[in-house]
Amino acid sequence: MFRPKIVETLKKYSLRAFSKDAMAGVIVGIVALPLAIAFAIASGAAPENGIITAVVAGLIVSVMGGSRVQIGGPTGAFVIIVYGIIHQYGYNGLLIATVMSGIILVIFGLAKFGAIIKYVPHSVVVGFTFGIAVLIFTGQISEFLGIGLTNLPPDFVDRLNAISQHLYAINPYSVVITAGTIALVWVLTKINRLIPGSLIALLLASAAVYFFKLPVETIGVRFGDIPNSFPAPGLPSFDYKTVRALIGPAFTIAILGAIESLLSAVVADGMIGGKHRSNTELIAQGLANVASPLFGGMPATGAIARTATNVKSGGRTPVAGIIHAVVLLLIMLFFGKLAAYIPLACLAGILMLVAYHMSEWRTLVSLLKISRGSAVTALVTVALTIFVDLTVAIKVGLIVAVMLFVRRMSIKTNISFVKALEMEDFREDSLSDEEGFVKEQEFRKDLPKGSVMYKIDGPLFFGAVYKFREAMAEIGKPPKVLIIEMQNVPVVDDSGIHALRESFKRLRKYGTNFIITGIHAQRQHKLERGGLLEYVPKENFCKTTQEGIELARRLVSL
Repeated sequence: MFRPKIVETLKKYSLRAFSKDAMAGVIVGIVALPLAIAFAIASGAAPENGIITAVVAGLIVSVMGGSRVQIGGPTGAFVIIVYGIIHQYGYNGLLIATVMSGIILVIFGLAKFGAIIKYVPHSVVVGFTFGIAVLIFTGQISEFLGIGLTNLPPDFVDRLNAISQHLYAINPYSVVITAGTIALVWVLTKINRLIPGSLIALLLASAAVYFFKLPVETIGVRFGDIPNSFPAPGLPSFDYKTVRALIGPAFTIAILGAIESLLSAVVADGMIGGKHRSNTELIAQGLANVASPLFGGMPATGAIARTATNVKSGGRTPVAGIIHAVVLLLIMLFFGKLAAYIPLACLAGILMLVAYHMSEWRTLVSLLKISRGSAVTALVTVALTIFVDLTVAIKVGLIVAVMLFVRRMSIKTNISFVKALEMEDFREDSLSDEEGFVKEQEFRKDLPKGSVMYKIDGPLFFGAVYKFREAMAEIGKPPKVLIIEMQNVPVVDDSGIHALRESFKRLRKYGTNFIITGIHAQRQHKLERGGLLEYVPKENFCKTTQEGIELARRLVSL
């Protein structure tokens, strides 16, 4: 349940492995610096909060995680939910929600939910990821234009409306810096993905602002100097009312963190040919999110881009992640004051690129072409993420996905009707092929007079029992023997058992005998536990349809 990967990797560790991990850790630490600052500012927090999160969470995820190469820290997925929490409850409210989400993640891991989280529909993940990307991108328009609006409303429409009312204050220097940042990072990435383009752009933009005294807003102007000391741990102030109000956001942070960290671990597995431990990873992510707020940090999870950079740079053990956290700590302690010269327009360009890449718009477009159900689920999730709330988007997206899945599965369930040739007491014309009642001639000649057989193909579950009830309602004069063929029934749930029991109860009044054929032993045991032995004796469960017909002949002749 909890076996950190670092334990087994250090058993066969070598100096050569350390040299590779050290190089990868330094590169990832440098790459993570501008992202940590940018995510913090975009979330409505101070720059140092992002660095603290990357240090604390990055260290814990590497030491206790279930992946060899996972890099933990703040990510774009949390920006919108964090911004909303800070806007409504203040930064102390965010600290409380993060601790709560960490506890939830630990519970997920202890309950072995690692595998279950993987079953979140792809259309839902793509939907809310694209919606988050749109919100991050539009959230940087103010810094891109140099308008300098602070405390923008979290609502998408209200935010755009506030920006539109200040277009007269556009700063051309900010526009040039943002556009230049995007162009430079894009070009450097095309040349070599290992080049820390965002850091180079950040250094060049900061140097331009410092030497040419460009009239743009910087981190120092808005937030002051970044502290050159690491804060001491301390508990946020808790109160019952706030805790109760933050249960929903805390669950959203936990679910987002679980999904993104496990997706990142799966991607890393494919790159190194390894296999992560999902429950250990969830516990580590939970502990990271409990510890991060104690130092003033934000929510954290596995970062796919930084994890991929780690692997491509040669990192193969959790030591690389530890070194990445140490590098960030050293930068904060010795070079933190230099961050005051970083222009916010440059960070806006970095975040706009992050939003573009995380949107995976090509994946969304291809998803819309796969099926109508996938398209509906993805578009509903996108719309709710952008215009309503991320928590609502995930809930409704999951509900829509489940409902569409149930509909698809119910369509696959068919009830085939077979009757004896001489029997005329069934309204056969009302059986519609479109509803799944396919008339078959198989076994028709073999059925004795006074008997009826129904073949069920597909799962007999809550989404398909209406077909069985409608088929049973077609019976006119109750037969002496009713055969239910269940050889092709992979699943029977409690609703299916209830439908069988109620139909048998109704027909038992008229002396009908019941035979079930072809059912798997495990599902037969489930029917027996569900009370069907009251209507179908054990000897009336037959292995084959032919055996059931032979038994029907004997029962009819009695």
